[in-house]
Amino acid sequence: MALLAALMLPGAAAQAQPAADTAAIWTLQDENSSIGATNPTDRFYVNGLRLGWMSPTTKVPDFLDTVAGSLWGDGQRRIGFNLSQQIYTPADTSLVIPNPRDRPYAGLLLGNFSLLSDTADSRSVLTLSLGVVGPASGAEQVQNGFHDLIGQGHPKGWNSQIQNVPAFEVLHERTWRLPLTTIGRFETDVLPSLTAGVGDVRVYLQTGAALRFGQGLESDFGVPRVRPGLSGNDAFTPTRPLAWYVFAGVDGQAVAYDILLENSPFRGGPHVSTIWDVAEFQGGFAIMAHGMRLSFSYVAQTPEFHGQIGGMHQFGSAAISIRF
Repeated sequence: MALLAALMLPGAAAQAQPAADTAAIWTLQDENSSIGATNPTDRFYVNGLRLGWMSPTTKVPDFLDTVAGSLWGDGQRRIGFNLSQQIYTPADTSLVIPNPRDRPYAGLLLGNFSLLSDTADSRSVLTLSLGVVGPASGAEQVQNGFHDLIGQGHPKGWNSQIQNVPAFEVLHERTWRLPLTTIGRFETDVLPSLTAGVGDVRVYLQTGAALRFGQGLESDFGVPRVRPGLSGNDAFTPTRPLAWYVFAGVDGQAVAYDILLENSPFRGGPHVSTIWDVAEFQGGFAIMAHGMRLSFSYVAQTPEFHGQIGGMHQFGSAAISIRF
């Protein structure tokens, strides 16, 4: 309960607020396991693709501004929408009938609507996600189409994938920006965060932090990620002509339910025995200049289910955001 209270606690009314921002922001992001240096093959979390739009702070409907005020107090608001697709396969994709102890084939397609509120040193995000798990997500077609482009064969077991289930999730996240010290012309800070997600996709709590070193750290709250994971979100407002940083972060997730591993509780189908505590370690960089932000993260994730082979699962996450 203390965790949920911290997530929903409004900021102090007297806290300084960031300036209004008239720019909208478009983001294109891809996460892919082939970037893993130790084993560049499709396995487990194979790919996450996301296209998003975030409004200026000056274009938020009054009723949503009122909702944000009741949740978080004063702040600069934005609304955002993004479309995301995630693809999951077992480690061995050459089997027509996959190993029942390996991760199931699964696809997830979501439309995500977000309400965001920034103060000078915190960011709060409420997200509603609606979509589908199963063949209607288009995961098989996207993976096979990409393999055709690069001249690779198709995975053999998509006929066994988790079947169509409506998907929904409500997520609340708060990130704090805590300056540490300056080293010459360079800045350091730490970004602790708390996240809670509830729905038929996942039920989980997440806490973590990222340590940053660079210039212009007040320009954002960290790099974006396809959730779950440490995500600073798509919004950024450069505070200098060239802002940049390198970072290292860690998060821990307490996972009560994950449909992509366990299937729907209301019917049978492929599933594995899950591990409730999952950790991620990530490092990377972000560069902001000329109204653009380019970011990259390299992520190592502890096993999500019993019998998962290959040690920590590794993947890369790259995003480009453009202000208009």
